[in-house]
Amino acid sequence: MQRLLTDTTALPGLLFAMRFDAQGHGHLLAPSDEIPEPVTEGFLWLHLDLVDARLDRLIAAGHLGPPALAAATFARDGHQRVVIEGSDLGLVIADRAREFDGRIEEEPAGRLHCVLGARLLVSGRRHATAAAEAARDVVLAGRLVPTPAALLEIFVTGVAAALDASARRFSDELDTIEDRMLDEDQPDDARPLAPIRRQAVRQQRQLAGLSAVFHRLEAETEEADDALPEAVVSMAARVVQRLDSLHRDMLVLSERSRLLQDEIAGRTAAETNRQLFTLSILTALFLPPTLVTGVFGMNTKGLFLGDFENGSLLALVLCATAALAVYGVIRRLGLVKRRASP
Repeated sequence: MQRLLTDTTALPGLLFAMRFDAQGHGHLLAPSDEIPEPVTEGFLWLHLDLVDARLDRLIAAGHLGPPALAAATFARDGHQRVVIEGSDLGLVIADRAREFDGRIEEEPAGRLHCVLGARLLVSGRRHATAAAEAARDVVLAGRLVPTPAALLEIFVTGVAAALDASARRFSDELDTIEDRMLDEDQPDDARPLAPIRRQAVRQQRQLAGLSAVFHRLEAETEEADDALPEAVVSMAARVVQRLDSLHRDMLVLSERSRLLQDEIAGRTAAETNRQLFTLSILTALFLPPTLVTGVFGMNTKGLFLGDFENGSLLALVLCATAALAVYGVIRRLGLVKRRASP
C-alpha cells in the first residue's frame, strides 16, 4: 500500500508502520493510526524517511531507541557499521537502490539504517531502497515474524538472495565465454568479460562490508558480558554463515573472470606475435628481390644486362635466387621450423 503525499502520519518522516502480535502476525497501521507506546506484546516496526529534519527531535527524545545509539545509527555517514548499547543494536547495512520507475538495481549500493530493540525495530533510508518494502510485502503475504531480529534477518536475506542470483548469472556467462574460448573456431574476445568483472568486484566490495558488520556482531555476541537477546545471537550466526558462503562464491567469480581475461589477453598477444613474426619473415624474403629490382630500375649507362636479349628473365631469376638464399639462411639459423604433421 503506497502512502499518499497528502496523508498525515503519526510520526514525522514515517513511511509505514507495522504492529506484530505475540505469534508474529504483522498488521499494517494506517497513516493516521496512533503509534502504540510502549509496546507490551509482540513488537513494532517503524520505517522512516531519514531526510526529514524533524526526526532529530524524536531521536533526542528517545522515541526511536536510545538517543546516543539512534543518533549514531541514523547519521548521514553511509559506512556499514554496527553499534551496540546494552540490549539494543544499531546497524547500517547495504541495500539495493530502487528507482522511481520501480526498477531495482543489482548492486547493493544503497544503505538501510536499523535500530533494533526488544520490542521495537526502526528502519530508515535516505534514498529509496528495496529491502524494507520487500519485507513488508512478505509479512502481508502471511509470513510469521516473531522477533525484531527475524525481521532484520529478512532484510539481509533479501540482499543476499539478490547477490546470489547475480553470482549465478555471472557464473553462467563465464561458462559461455569459457566454452567459446576453448572452441578454436571462435575468435577470442575479452570485451564481454569487462562488465562481468566490474560488477562482480563492485558487488563483492559491498558484500565484504556487509559480512564484516555481521562478523563483528557475532564477535560481540560471544562476549561474556553480552546483553543481546538470544534471537539476535542465533540470527547473527545464520547470517554470517550465508554471507561467508556468498563471499567465497563472489571471490571465485572475480578470480575466474580475471584468469579468463588474462588467458584471452595472452592468447591474443601470442597470435599478434605470430602475425608479426610472419610479417618479419616475408619482409626479409622480399628485401633481396627489392634490391635487385631497384638496381635494374636505375636509368644509368652501363646497366647490367641492358643489351642482353633475355635480361629481364635473368633479372627475375636473380630475384628468386636471392629470396631463396635468404630463406635458406633463415632456416639454417633456426628462425623458421617445419610444422609437425597432423
